[in-house]
Amino acid sequence: FDGVWIQPAAGDAGGALGAAYIAFHHYLDNPRKINPNRDKQKGSYLGSVYENKLIENFLKKHNIKFTKYDDEKLFDITSDLLNEEKVIGWFQGRMEFGPRALGNRSIIGDARSSEMQKKMNLKIKYRESFRPFAPSVLAEEISNWFDIDRESPYMLLVADVKKEKQIEMTNSQKSLFGIDKLNIKRSEIPAVTHIDYSARIQSVNKEDNPIYHKLISKFFEKTGCPVIVNTSFNVRGEPIVESPLDAYKCFMRTEMDVLILGNFLLHKDEQSQFHDDINWKEKYELD
Repeated sequence: FDGVWIQPAAGDAGGALGAAYIAFHHYLDNPRKINPNRDKQKGSYLGSVYENKLIENFLKKHNIKFTKYDDEKLFDITSDLLNEEKVIGWFQGRMEFGPRALGNRSIIGDARSSEMQKKMNLKIKYRESFRPFAPSVLAEEISNWFDIDRESPYMLLVADVKKEKQIEMTNSQKSLFGIDKLNIKRSEIPAVTHIDYSARIQSVNKEDNPIYHKLISKFFEKTGCPVIVNTSFNVRGEPIVESPLDAYKCFMRTEMDVLILGNFLLHKDEQSQFHDDINWKEKYELD
């Protein structure tokens, strides 16, 4: 094959989508129109959307402290927070269709941080520190950072970090085992580099997700790195958050530093005490 397109929701959800397609094309005789340069999945941003007015009403109703920014100021502040190694809940636009968070219901962080993987796992996901995370990278920069010659918009393709971005292990480091070996910084983006130097990549283009693309572009402008950590906005064992209420609960139940809902920014240390009957650390014991 010259190319293979992988359905990003290749499970029960994808089965329902396939049934709709066969009805539309086969039984209703609608012709298929194929664009070799672009799929019709629309980045998989097919779910529910909450406009700023709805978000603001929710925040005011629950007396939640927030600051509202215009787009440019929001990107500027958020990129600074990423550079400060803050963990950020990022809630924008339409929810993703399928199993992957692709920049609209995501928890994001600085991929250059040696501590980010451990921090996100233990303090946000409540799972083992070694669990891997995926990178979001600007589509136009993907081949400069990873050994891949095409986009991977649905976080489905795996490639090695470019050799020039890798950090070679010393002989003493190579002799280590287990967690000690996992904790070695092995590239310029250690938070998303697996022990074999591979990564499961999401490329971000401005056509499918202009907001997420602008955020990473601003981070790239300030740091020289077009890559950030992207993991799904949930704790282990829970579905990805769908609504502002879901996002706020997950934010308050974990040790996330900042929550961004549309154009509204919430700092954890400015929030009132959150009362919750669920002890997430006890509910989900480590495997």
